[in-house]
Amino acid sequence: MAAVLPVAAASLGGCTTLAGSMHREALYTLEWSDEFHGRDAPDPRIWTYDTEFNRTGWHNDERQYYARDRRKNARIDKSRLIIEAHREDLAPQDYDDWNGQPYSSARLTTRGRRHFQYGYFEVRAKLPCTVGTWPAIWLLPVEQDKGWPDDGEIDIAEHVGFDPGRVHHTLHTATMNHLRGTQRSAQSMVPDACRRFRRYQLLWTPDRIQMGVDDRITFRLSKSAAREWPFDKPYYLILNLAVGGSWGGREGIADVAFPARMEVDYVRYYRPARTGPAAGTVL
Repeated sequence: MAAVLPVAAASLGGCTTLAGSMHREALYTLEWSDEFHGRDAPDPRIWTYDTEFNRTGWHNDERQYYARDRRKNARIDKSRLIIEAHREDLAPQDYDDWNGQPYSSARLTTRGRRHFQYGYFEVRAKLPCTVGTWPAIWLLPVEQDKGWPDDGEIDIAEHVGFDPGRVHHTLHTATMNHLRGTQRSAQSMVPDACRRFRRYQLLWTPDRIQMGVDDRITFRLSKSAAREWPFDKPYYLILNLAVGGSWGGREGIADVAFPARMEVDYVRYYRPARTGPAAGTVL
């Protein structure tokens, strides 16, 4: 096993930043995982492709087209999920929802397949450092009655290529969000995030959320410290690689460095063993 470099913690956005151990609590049991074995494409029993805003344009002024079930953008190779972004122009006759986006990529979700309420998540991944890339491992609520950000968002890990090695962990709510500059966020400094696989982790309970990397806590927020808490309902998991946008494209896009990829070794979800059916839902 290669030597593991230390993960340094940096606080941001008023959350509690800790130097303690990040691990699942006792009595949590492995409910399901995707180890990406024995397939050449994402398992349709677990993953769907989100292409909803291809025609109208994606949020945050992002410049990618998210392809559906296209091996060039989402595939499994040597038991690892590859989400790969390319600089290319697509053929309109082959992609009827393409709207001229100059990049292709993929956005995988568990919506309609697996939904979660509380538990411990671990995603072992290697992130791209290409300038202009914006990979994310995150969750959104299944039911979005109020709209974003009121319904909530949990960002286990985000990274922008122009700032390599700085991994962001963030919560968004009606009063805590980046539009107001009030989001609750922390950063993990992971110098080798683009060269080696690291374990991105979330512990979500009824009264707090913790996030970190390789068993080190860098983010914690308790329900009692928040004005509202939309994290008491089912969410679904998202893995995507965006290109450009108001944040990812802040320093431009390095076209000559494409294709760029995010690799995922596994996704694991541990359910709290002493809670009722509403605490953790796997469809």
